[in-house]
Amino acid sequence: MTEQTKKTLKQFDLYSIERTPAYVVFEDILKENMRIMQRVMDESGCHILLALKCFSMVRAFPVLSKTLKGVCASGPFEARLGRENFEGMVSTYSPAFSEGDIRECAENSDHLVFNSFNQYKFFKDIAKQVNPNIKFGLRINPEITEKAACDMYNPCRSGSRMGVTIDEFKPDELDGIEGLQFHALCQMGADVLEKAVDAFEDRFGEYIDQMTWVNFGGGHWITQDGYDIEKLIFIIKEFRKRHPGVEVYIEPGEANVLNAGIVVSSVLDIVKNGSTKNVIIDTSATCHMPDIIEMPYIPDIIRAGKGGEKKYTYQLGSATCLSGDVMGEHSFDNPLSIGDRVAFLDMALYTMVKTTTFNGMKLPDIHYVTSEGTIDCVKKSGYHDFIKRLED
Repeated sequence: MTEQTKKTLKQFDLYSIERTPAYVVFEDILKENMRIMQRVMDESGCHILLALKCFSMVRAFPVLSKTLKGVCASGPFEARLGRENFEGMVSTYSPAFSEGDIRECAENSDHLVFNSFNQYKFFKDIAKQVNPNIKFGLRINPEITEKAACDMYNPCRSGSRMGVTIDEFKPDELDGIEGLQFHALCQMGADVLEKAVDAFEDRFGEYIDQMTWVNFGGGHWITQDGYDIEKLIFIIKEFRKRHPGVEVYIEPGEANVLNAGIVVSSVLDIVKNGSTKNVIIDTSATCHMPDIIEMPYIPDIIRAGKGGEKKYTYQLGSATCLSGDVMGEHSFDNPLSIGDRVAFLDMALYTMVKTTTFNGMKLPDIHYVTSEGTIDCVKKSGYHDFIKRLED
């Protein structure tokens, strides 16, 4: 996290938000991330897209689209969202499409990436009828064995349904395929990308120069502290030298919005069980920050430490009836009281796109802090969000 990012977060008044829970996204931090992305594109010659599966906040699109070359979508809704609200290209991939999906995706996509030769053969003519200019790609699986941050997020794990392995590859069915895509990373550095590219070229190298583009997928932790940006640029430049005329795309989600958002919560109650002091807040991990449970991990909190680091330690948990809906132990310089606010860091990514109203929990409001310091309330949540998920 840069010093400017730390300053932006430290100076923000948590009580300036009318009510909690609330997502808050900071324009200045998004711009910091975009400066890094612009450098990567300028020096490597690649094109960077935004993974909508990670972050789909339309209010932030004008800032992101000034730098990024478009979006990658996972189906018809995201493809339409990208086409209608984000400048640049739309690249759409799904492990499988229905005919209805294909028609909608083709209408709104520039690149359409299939997960198998079966799907390509079945749907290519339909897609071309809808959009004669669409370009087809095929996702392949480089089968690297590097351990991912979490096996759930490892697309190359044994038995994965993601991408065509070299054993199932059918060169005689490549006619009309203009691009190859792999996605092998999750919160990983350039050293693992290097291994993935090596495996890609080792297994599929003879087909790369038949393509007009390749896509190295997402999971590149480009804006994370310590990420080797120079190595990333070198890998892409050298690949382009070996394969002149082949355009390179990457489509990170997390790296584009890293550190740019927080979740602001209020303390509702404090209850003790043995030596454990439980702080119950109005934010839920399972409803509002599900990666905490899925990965799992303990998120950082503004002006707090890990359990035991500071004088007062609490276990933070939500007001749902799920006993495991907790955010781990955190410590504070001063004791917490009912009504105090706490803010979880790095919550722009994989939060707003994954929320649920389990247990009737209210969804967080959504706020956007402009570079001028204005706090725009983008969405106020309420009962309508809950009932509309169940009926019109």
